[in-house]
Amino acid sequence: MDMLASLIENKPVVIFSKSTCCMSHTVKALISSFKANPIVIEIDKMANGHQIERALIQLGCRPSVPAVFIGQQFIGSTDEVISLNVQNKLAPLLLKARAIFIW
Repeated sequence: MDMLASLIENKPVVIFSKSTCCMSHTVKALISSFKANPIVIEIDKMANGHQIERALIQLGCRPSVPAVFIGQQFIGSTDEVISLNVQNKLAPLLLKARAIFIW
């Protein structure tokens, strides 16, 4: 868990992803459409990616990616992010985290 905390610390939006995951691509595109600039961590391209993936699974991420953190809070995966968007709650979260400044 400390490994995840150090990766998300002081960052408005962090997306843990795999470069070949289409759902990760969808979430990255959605968040970027708000003009946010998320930190994307492609765990399949990291030497310690398996450790990060295990930590995400222990956090409750099933599947392990995409895993989205906004304002250092775990938001969830694709379903949760899209649901927040449909409910018009994603933009306010991004504003509160200072990932975007106007909407």
